[in-house]
Amino acid sequence: MAFPDGVADFRSDTVTRPTSAMRRAMAEAEVGDDVYGEDPTVNALEREAAEIVGKEAAVFTPTGSMANQLALNTLVRPGDEALCVANAHVRQYEVGAAAAISGVQFRTIDSSDGSIRPEDVEAALQGAGYHLPRVGLLVWENPLTASGGTVVSVETMEAASEVARRRSLPIHLDGARIFNAAIALGVSAERIADEADTVMFCFSKGLGSPIGSVLCGTSDVIEEARYRRKRLGGGMRQVGVLAAAARVALNDRDHLSDDHALAQKLAGGLASRFPASVDLAQVQTNMVIVDGRALPFTVEQFVKSLAGVGVLVGDMSPGILRFALHQDVDDGDVERVLEIADGLT
Repeated sequence: MAFPDGVADFRSDTVTRPTSAMRRAMAEAEVGDDVYGEDPTVNALEREAAEIVGKEAAVFTPTGSMANQLALNTLVRPGDEALCVANAHVRQYEVGAAAAISGVQFRTIDSSDGSIRPEDVEAALQGAGYHLPRVGLLVWENPLTASGGTVVSVETMEAASEVARRRSLPIHLDGARIFNAAIALGVSAERIADEADTVMFCFSKGLGSPIGSVLCGTSDVIEEARYRRKRLGGGMRQVGVLAAAARVALNDRDHLSDDHALAQKLAGGLASRFPASVDLAQVQTNMVIVDGRALPFTVEQFVKSLAGVGVLVGDMSPGILRFALHQDVDDGDVERVLEIADGLT
């Protein structure tokens, strides 16, 4: 449902507020100094997170960007390239961190939905060498944020990852919303994570925790990443107060399917009114992309009218809106959006 002030915020699933259960867990959390490895709540969270995605170990970070950058910093040598789709979050939306922090460049693949083909990996590796930078890492993002949360099939990941492994190329998965992908694909998060050596996922998006992400992988890689986390300023102390909320979020993750159902309702409502405004095949997780060119009114009119009744929406690019569904919006809020659309026609 809308926030207590009546605002329904569809800009992102990062705007969620901690639940009462999370607040209680935070207040009652047993804590210690995490840099010394003595925070029992963090230790429990890391064990649980690693187990869920089938990895040996995990390290808690304040943000998904830090976890992604730790993977790059740990796995790729300076001057080498990470292979990813052109609109990957790790390349597009982390303010040049790979270059600034780790001296890592990107070799990109054009893809509208996050898919990478085996031949893409082969071509990138064959092209690396004497004059061109070496490729040091394959990066998946599943779901892909830039495409509105579209998912990459396990079979697609498996085929390309097999090429990478055959060529001794490590693989990282930006699984910020991996549990959304698991629901959409009808598989476990562990099955998706099987196709990567390291995997990052966020507690602070659809899961609803106020802060935190995690990087999972083998024990030796995570031990090195933990060392490098300190270098990046991520050495936290009595951070069990945050890990406690993340544990609640992780255990309550089944509600994500409700977000998907709401996305389908909103997408269907808009598509029935303005057929070309929403590509229903693209609505696979908890996001709805709206093409303003297919609306009988301007995007500016729509956004202003929505804001007038306390409904906020994000934009992907000029004329393209994104509605993100999450635990703090409901059927009534979706109806508010559709009512505003009806009022403008």
